[in-house]
Amino acid sequence: MESGEAEQPQHTQEPDDSGLWDTPIVLAATPIGNLGDATDRLKRLLGTAEVIAAEDTRTARHLARALQVRFHARVVSLHEHNEAARSEELVEQARQGTRILVVSDAGMPSVSDPGFRLVETAIAAGVGVTVAPGASAVTTALALSGLPTDRFTFAGFVPRKAGERKKLLDRLAAEEWTTVLFESPHRIAATLREFAAALGEDRPAALARELTKRYEEVLRGGLGELAGVAAERHLRGEMVLVLGGGSTAGTGGEPMSLQELADVVLHRVAEGAKLKTAAKELGAAHAVPASKIYDAALARRRAEESS
Repeated sequence: MESGEAEQPQHTQEPDDSGLWDTPIVLAATPIGNLGDATDRLKRLLGTAEVIAAEDTRTARHLARALQVRFHARVVSLHEHNEAARSEELVEQARQGTRILVVSDAGMPSVSDPGFRLVETAIAAGVGVTVAPGASAVTTALALSGLPTDRFTFAGFVPRKAGERKKLLDRLAAEEWTTVLFESPHRIAATLREFAAALGEDRPAALARELTKRYEEVLRGGLGELAGVAAERHLRGEMVLVLGGGSTAGTGGEPMSLQELADVVLHRVAEGAKLKTAAKELGAAHAVPASKIYDAALARRRAEESS
């Protein structure tokens, strides 16, 4: 090189895809909001896969278009209703050498999304499976929560069935580690109120919504405070609840009063639930007769209407 000549960059070629499909089944994380979080590896996988197994085929096609990726793969659905049967089919195709990419609507497949049964089936059949990592709502919310991150658990979506929800609350009352949960925006106010009553108004928590998006927001405070904010503001968007360990807040709260139970029931009714169903579920979860909760909710509703 002559004196004064600028050194040319050494990496001017396209990425080497020779090892991209060394493993026939790849679970790839997709952005949880901001498209800028899509990795180069995800784009290359989308463009070279032969089969794309997607939680929602329309979402997968939209993602590829948004990322300006041309693909020629056959797109098939992989969701909670067909995962058992579809997994056998996909694993057999992978055994024959087909390149199969697995994606969910957002985040990592198999983490509160379809994919676990496919991985389980592949392992049992001796077929290779790997991961192309990326964005995660769990770790993003945890990092932003301001709560201890050295030890944490992930509990998935808050159960809707009363018995399962009671088991969760019993466990959370004694849980010393930070816990990350998902919840529907339509249920978040009632859930926070129920958690506050069962675990203590001052139990530290953070509520993250619309992560990585333009209107990202993280609310921090005690469960009681967050419950009040959620009820007042009618929050929308994807919700991640991060709950501080029980040791940081002492023991759980006192049993919920009838008025508190009635308040939770009416929140659920406002979100579309039937009054009798909500009263029955909450009664089973808190060992209180459903008829008493039902009557208290009716009285509360009449008092609010008259005022």
